[in-house]
Amino acid sequence: MFPVIGLVVLLVMVFGGFAFTGGALGPVMHAIPHEMLIIGGAAVGALIMGNSGKELKAIGSGLAKVMKGPKYKKQDYLDTIFLVSKLMKMLRTDGPIALEPHVEDPKSSDVFNEYPRLLADHTLVNLIADTLRLVVVSSGTLDVHAVEEVMDNAIKTHHHEVEGPQHTLQSLSDALPALGIVAAVLGVVKTMGSIDKPPSILGEMIGSALVGTFMGVLLAYGIVAPLANRLQQVIDADAAIYHVVKQIIIASLHGHPQPLVIEAARSGIAHNNQPGFGEVFDGLRGR
Repeated sequence: MFPVIGLVVLLVMVFGGFAFTGGALGPVMHAIPHEMLIIGGAAVGALIMGNSGKELKAIGSGLAKVMKGPKYKKQDYLDTIFLVSKLMKMLRTDGPIALEPHVEDPKSSDVFNEYPRLLADHTLVNLIADTLRLVVVSSGTLDVHAVEEVMDNAIKTHHHEVEGPQHTLQSLSDALPALGIVAAVLGVVKTMGSIDKPPSILGEMIGSALVGTFMGVLLAYGIVAPLANRLQQVIDADAAIYHVVKQIIIASLHGHPQPLVIEAARSGIAHNNQPGFGEVFDGLRGR
């Protein structure tokens, strides 16, 4: 919602301010379709050249994330704490054999099925199940620091993958001013080919050429760069839930008392989604 509001404000302020100060919008509006054909076409061509089909599809998913905002809400963080804590309690009290069927086939696990929204998140489920599977097959002999390193690598790999669209948008933002100059230069070339025309016509043609530079800069710094920045914010916000999983597993494997495990999990959650200590502790006691 906010990206749409911001876009409307941007366009109203730029074009409205231009008109308010006496600028004629007619020539600008007349030139925009032609300049956008060059700039937009060049941008699309550059994206196709520099990315695979999978990466191009990911750009669309990234833009959808910008519009929707962070995926996880406060209840998701609570459910994640409850889910992982329950699995770790099972490991501690009943042993690896009791935990094994749950991590081998999470879809058939009654523990995982208590949280259908989390079960639908394959990345989250795989992080939990794959890590605990290591603990199960090693019968608890793994070094905790080695487990932590494995989890860090898994989280880092996932984060690097989901950041792809953000890097692509940022690269496009960096390129758009230059593509605007390309459109402007072509407009100047066209103008020079009509140098014998009356000044009024030449002035209109030069103005159209300058619209190319204007659109390149506006698209880059007014639209694409803010979208890339917002996408990075969403990606970083969504990554917090994986660190919650890591903190619970690692703190539990270290044998820390439950209050410390809870605090380790809560500490990495943003304040707008951070559940209270008592809220988490009371929820765990009821499970």
